[in-house]
Amino acid sequence: MKLSHFGFNLPEELLAEYPAENRDESRLMVLDRKKQTIEHKMFKDIIEYFDEDDVLILNNTKVFPARLYGNKEKTGARIEVFLLRELNEEQRLWDVLVDPARKIRIGNKLYFGDDDTLVAEVIDNTTSRGRTLRFLYDGSYKEFRRKLNELGETPLPKYIKREVQPEDEERYQTIYAKNEGAVAAPTAGLHFSKHLLKRLEIKGVKFAEVTLHVGLGTFNPVEVEDLSKHKMDSEELKIESKAVEIVNAAKKRKKRICAVGTTAMRAIESSVSSNGELNEIDGWTNKFIFPPYDFSIANCMITNFHTPKSTLLMMVSAFAGHDFIKKAYEEAVKEKYKFYSYGDAMLII
Repeated sequence: MKLSHFGFNLPEELLAEYPAENRDESRLMVLDRKKQTIEHKMFKDIIEYFDEDDVLILNNTKVFPARLYGNKEKTGARIEVFLLRELNEEQRLWDVLVDPARKIRIGNKLYFGDDDTLVAEVIDNTTSRGRTLRFLYDGSYKEFRRKLNELGETPLPKYIKREVQPEDEERYQTIYAKNEGAVAAPTAGLHFSKHLLKRLEIKGVKFAEVTLHVGLGTFNPVEVEDLSKHKMDSEELKIESKAVEIVNAAKKRKKRICAVGTTAMRAIESSVSSNGELNEIDGWTNKFIFPPYDFSIANCMITNFHTPKSTLLMMVSAFAGHDFIKKAYEEAVKEKYKFYSYGDAMLII
């Protein structure tokens, strides 16, 4: 498969700028791979597709307020700093993206907040927009992290052109988010409300939690026509014994195992034993899934509607079949489904 196989025309008005009023009341398109049928539902109808001892695999990563605005010393130019990952806790070194990048060179200092109590020095260039910063702050590590959280804002994707609003802090986060470390939300999970999770639990559905800290690599554009040449950025991944037991027990009993989102799917596919069971892992993954691909664990998937030519669309095509996804996306555009992070959802069974 080539990059050009994943292009499609997406009208701009279908990009969701805001989430649905209630989490579980976004629209849901249901694709049945066996029957090749497409149904239109509400997200809360998802409960109809799960029975006792089926498993939902949830990515419990938590988004941190990764976008900061600082001022460059001397010129006072406003610079956006997007925190990607912490490199060294003791030295307060961070891997970041800066914008506009052409103004930021090694040795420059950036000042944050009204009182300039937080300062960062540029100590390395990593990519065209990437820099390594050393933060300077008088206070303990805990106070420093508190300061970052206080000054940072919810890292809504760039295509959302509006200002960040207070409710984004809650809505751009799953209700089961626990382990801080993501710079983007695992968006398929945004559709679950407390009420819906409770109803699934009462029905006997099991939940297996994994942690994959979503980085910007997930959204990096693919720039090669030959997909086998694309390299994914590494993202931190942890799967513990409890999740492994729940998933492998369901697999033995041939139950429905549903990956909630491409990140949950990537997490489990990154740690599979030779006999097709899930393993524990505490490490990193740069796994890139595109057609053709044999999935080992999940036989069901919940996902949002993705960007043309994105690695996310490629994974979904590998799972549901390229032609079927193409047809579903044409239907989604025709039926005016909302796309991307705050958009509607798809269930593939």
